[in-house]
Parts: sequence; C-alpha cells; structure tokens
Amino acid sequence: MPIIKSAKKRVRVSQAAAVRNSKTKRSLRDALKHFYKTLEAGKPADVTTALNQAMGAIDSAAKKNIIHKNKAARQKARLSAAAKKTGVKLVAAKKVPAKPAAAKKVAPKKKPVAKKPAAKKAK
Repeated sequence: MPIIKSAKKRVRVSQAAAVRNSKTKRSLRDALKHFYKTLEAGKPADVTTALNQAMGAIDSAAKKNIIHKNKAARQKARLSAAAKKTGVKLVAAKKVPAKPAAAKKVAPKKKPVAKKPAAKKAK
C-alpha cells in the first residue's frame, strides 16, 4: 500500500477507471455476441438492430480509448461484411445536416467621419 497521499489517490483513481473500462469492455463483448447469435438466426430486422448496437458499442469503446481506433474500424468492417454475406441489406446512416454556422458577427457601423474644413492658403 502506498504511503504518499498522491499515490493513494492514484490507486483510487486507477481502480475507478478499471471498473469503468471493464464495464465498457463487457458491453462491447455482449453486443458482439448478440450480433453473431442474431446473425445465425437470420432475421433481417433483428440483424440490423443488433448490428447498430454492436457498432455503437465499438464506437463508444474506441472513443474512450478502450480499443484502438483502427481495431474499431476493422471490427466494424468485419461486422458489416458478415451481415452483407448473409444477404441482409444494410441501410446507410442518415446524414444529419450540420448545424448552421452562427450568424456572422457584423462589426458595428462606424460613424461617418466628419469632414475637416479645407486648409487656408497663405497669400
């Protein structure tokens, strides 16, 4: 057991992170198992919902750095290939339009500059 206060806190923090990571890993494995079971059953509607859940679990694990982003991409490719192989037609995700950019900030109108009287010519 550590003696130093910061080391004690580090142990607590790392234990909490380990619990979070294990929950994410477990949900990822469960989603993948569920997908492959529904794939064997062969119902297209169930397969697409299971695929979406598995993809979401993979994305969340990659976002939290539980798995590497390349591994996530590879797993997603394999899932979609397995779904296509069984004849399930995949529906492309709907593209959500980007949020409109905030209205450009217009600089406040400057007051017109007063004209200076013409300089007097010396005679």
